[in-house]
Amino acid sequence: MGIEVKGNEIIFTRAGEKVRLSACGKNSIRFQGSPNCKIIDENWTLIPQETKAKAWMEGDHATLETGTMRAELYGNGRVIYYNNGKRLLCEKSEMTFDSGIRHYRNKASGLWSARVTFEPNEGEHFYGLGHEATGCFDLKGCTIDLRHVNAKCAMPYFYSSLGYGFLWNMPSTGSCELANNRTRWVSDCTKQIDYVVIGGTPREVAGTLADLTGHAPKMPEWGLGFWQCRLRYETQEEVLSVARRYKELGIPLDVIVIDYFHWTEQGDYKFDPRYWPNPKEMADELHQIGVKLMVSMWPTINEHSENYWPMLDCNFLIRTSKGSNRVFDFYGPQAEIDPTNPEARAYIWRCLKKNYIDNGVDCLWFDEAEPEIHPEQFDNLILSIGNGDEVGLIYPYYYSQLVYDGMKEMGREDIVTLSRCAYLGAQKFGTLVWSGDIPSTFESLSAQIKSGLNMAMCGIPWWTTDIGGFYGGDIESDDFRELIVRWFQYGLFCPVMRLHGSRCGQDRSRDIIEPTGGDNELWSFGERNFEILKELVLLRDQLRPYTRRAMDAASQAGVPVMRPMFFDYSEDEVCYTLGEQYMFGDDILFAPITQRGQTEKRVYLPEGEWIFVRDNTEYKGGAWYEIKAELHEFIAFAKKGSDVIKCFSK
Repeated sequence: MGIEVKGNEIIFTRAGEKVRLSACGKNSIRFQGSPNCKIIDENWTLIPQETKAKAWMEGDHATLETGTMRAELYGNGRVIYYNNGKRLLCEKSEMTFDSGIRHYRNKASGLWSARVTFEPNEGEHFYGLGHEATGCFDLKGCTIDLRHVNAKCAMPYFYSSLGYGFLWNMPSTGSCELANNRTRWVSDCTKQIDYVVIGGTPREVAGTLADLTGHAPKMPEWGLGFWQCRLRYETQEEVLSVARRYKELGIPLDVIVIDYFHWTEQGDYKFDPRYWPNPKEMADELHQIGVKLMVSMWPTINEHSENYWPMLDCNFLIRTSKGSNRVFDFYGPQAEIDPTNPEARAYIWRCLKKNYIDNGVDCLWFDEAEPEIHPEQFDNLILSIGNGDEVGLIYPYYYSQLVYDGMKEMGREDIVTLSRCAYLGAQKFGTLVWSGDIPSTFESLSAQIKSGLNMAMCGIPWWTTDIGGFYGGDIESDDFRELIVRWFQYGLFCPVMRLHGSRCGQDRSRDIIEPTGGDNELWSFGERNFEILKELVLLRDQLRPYTRRAMDAASQAGVPVMRPMFFDYSEDEVCYTLGEQYMFGDDILFAPITQRGQTEKRVYLPEGEWIFVRDNTEYKGGAWYEIKAELHEFIAFAKKGSDVIKCFSK
């Protein structure tokens, strides 16, 4: 038992544990603790950076220093972290006599459940941990399950208002408790505890997080405009007729999306020729009118698919520790592909390229990307790289890599993959995350705004929702027609503006496996709404140069496109409470309307001079204002002197 300094690292050994503290990146310290008493150099998606550090013994403890960050490790195993001399984190004893620092419980085969507990800090606020419709902006007081399900993407990372980021570098299921009596991280299944503490302002930490997990690529120009989607276009002619109408109406359309069950079988990855007789011809016409084509793919596969038996025989499918490998039931029992296997990724990409990309499809939509399994028991899954409860969160990371590697091999740079889930680092593969199948309600809209801001703090700059929500929207209803406008206004100031949803309405009568619901185009929600929505799409087009700058900053510096107010105003305590207004890029402050019948909202403007974009009225910062907004109006301010103001006067 004891503390030892080795070069610029601290090693601590005691009965049942070995610990290593090391520098990991700019103002970043990494903790690794092994109950097997052997530190494993498994980075998962982490990209450690070379950085200067020094370590030394000092009385009853050892100290590691790198940049502004310092860690002290004491004889009982406790670690305390500081940034610029300010205490950030202190491990909490769970037993008497100042003992009980870190806990492990053996699960056999060298795997353990583990937890780390820290003392609470008065007035601390937390943001991040992915997207989930909790209705909470500040996550203090919340317990977040670390598991993926539809409409919940668990990102094991948060940013604290005390000025640090915390990256839980383990893709296992578990939980994060941000309670009043403690902060606790729990892993259900792991070989060791592994986390990184990053010191700095929100902007500084976001840049370091991008360095440590990967920078998003450059968003292609066609990603900046309006995307049209619905559940679902049934035929080739239906897709073309919609795109043609947008063209005739003079409404810019960048992307049109073909949703699920356009295929012959789940797992075939090809168009059904009965309804899509010439996809290449369809894609060519879309390209001629300036529209890109996105097509949906699921990870599900059944034994009727032409790919099932070859993939089964090559171990390209997720196996189970108990029972059949059919882990999802939708039009019959389905198995799931295993993209953690590089050979499986290569096989699936060959199918996607042959049947989609070579036929003119520009990009892919990876639905069910958690993966969705029923029942939701990750410990029953066996993947190529480990048990499901040990590695389950990393599934969507490799799922996106599948496309990225294939596209790069083709020489493609305009890589965007829409995914229902993600993991730390997925942004470097061009992953655009959307928030899943959410209800069409004002309450849902409010929750999504907070979810998007928390996701923005996790290093995923490309994020969006189904404008209008996914289910329960009746296009003939006055309530929904009000909601679609308010949600569209929110979509205007999202990284990607994408209209999607399963609208209430009469299904088609054709003999087709999965019919569509109601219409979901701009002209589907009444004449008055059509004019409002059309103007919003035209405005999005006017904002292209500004959105491009914001996207480039996200790629180069890890700065989220949409982000909480405190990101830019970290010294303003009020900004840590604002979950329903945010910055879109450097110069636009947007405050969405989130209640039915609401035509006025209280908005906080931080220090500076602000221009109300509707009438160019100047407002002084550091104050609250009551702002009116009828249904056809939205609330947005621009920093005085910004050239973006001219976009709103055209």
